[in-house]
Amino acid sequence: MKIKIKKIEKDAILPHYAHEGDAGMDVYSCEDCVIKPGERKLVRTGLCFEIPKGYEIQIRPKSGLALNYGITVLNTPGTLDSGYRGELKIILFNTGKEEYKIKKGQKISQIVLSKYEEAEIEEVSELSNTRRGENGFGSTGLEAKNQI
Repeated sequence: MKIKIKKIEKDAILPHYAHEGDAGMDVYSCEDCVIKPGERKLVRTGLCFEIPKGYEIQIRPKSGLALNYGITVLNTPGTLDSGYRGELKIILFNTGKEEYKIKKGQKISQIVLSKYEEAEIEEVSELSNTRRGENGFGSTGLEAKNQI
């Protein structure tokens, strides 16, 4: 599937897959910036997208940035909707104890193309019963259960 991308910064780097079979494409910063511990920052990519209707682009953290520096995408996964034509900007958050310097041209996140269906909403007075019911928020516990 083709995705149209417009560079609005001359030095912006187009996203690409690092390895054959990868689900996510690397996304790069088009600016230098610093994220202090506990700080969130909107980082520019210099790119605008045209995504077909019925698809979204999900913005996700880079595992190496998360593990090694505590840098994550704050609203993960973020969504780039098919009707949006503005610049892709990434909300990064520093969970680490040291400031993190981002250099222009550095990988900052990854994006995944995802198909979705639009829901048709139907208001009802009752929902069907299930075995789980309303149990949630840790109701299954944290230990593995014997599944015999």
